[in-house]
Amino acid sequence: MLQQENEPDALTSTHDLSSLLIPLLKGVMYREADSAAWGALLDLQARVREYVAVLNLELVLDEAEGYAFLRSRPENGDDSPALPRLVARRPLSFPVSLLLALLRKKLAESDASGGDTRLILTREQIVDMVRVFLPAGSNEARLTDQIDTHINKIIELGFLRKLKPAVGRRDGQAAAFEVQRILKAFVDAQWLADFDARLAVYQAQLGAAAPGSGDD
Repeated sequence: MLQQENEPDALTSTHDLSSLLIPLLKGVMYREADSAAWGALLDLQARVREYVAVLNLELVLDEAEGYAFLRSRPENGDDSPALPRLVARRPLSFPVSLLLALLRKKLAESDASGGDTRLILTREQIVDMVRVFLPAGSNEARLTDQIDTHINKIIELGFLRKLKPAVGRRDGQAAAFEVQRILKAFVDAQWLADFDARLAVYQAQLGAAAPGSGDD
């Protein structure tokens, strides 16, 4: 008996277009989370790009870093009516933006050092990163609570992942977080430059407001 031609391979039949589009519409797809789905996405990415273009979206896929997500296509700049955004923009508070910028710079420093590709920071290290940008004399307990709120927001956005405690960890062991490398796709050099300008203004305002900084 002759085998039928054009029989779909096991990978494509298991991961059809719908099984790839649904998780992409929900959020980020990571290679390490599902290697089989990632392989199917690489094979079917042309069809995925064609489909999401109808929704005014584009596929961002980084094979080296192992992640993929959908984002709204840039506007054409012509007189055609603007289409509604399927992926909504999320306004970020200044503290969250500050922490994202600091994490992005830390990731760049880690890459430049040629060390581990994973950047893992403790809660205390993150607090120390932010502390230098806050007014002197800030309430320590209140500062820590606020930073915990910002960390949770960044986890919700998908740029930090809280690591599970090590087996047999002792009570009081510092919580640890992994900086997700997808942050590089959202915080580029231009974003950092713009934010650095805002940060300089913010620091100048802090200096002017500090006790003893004014003229006698």
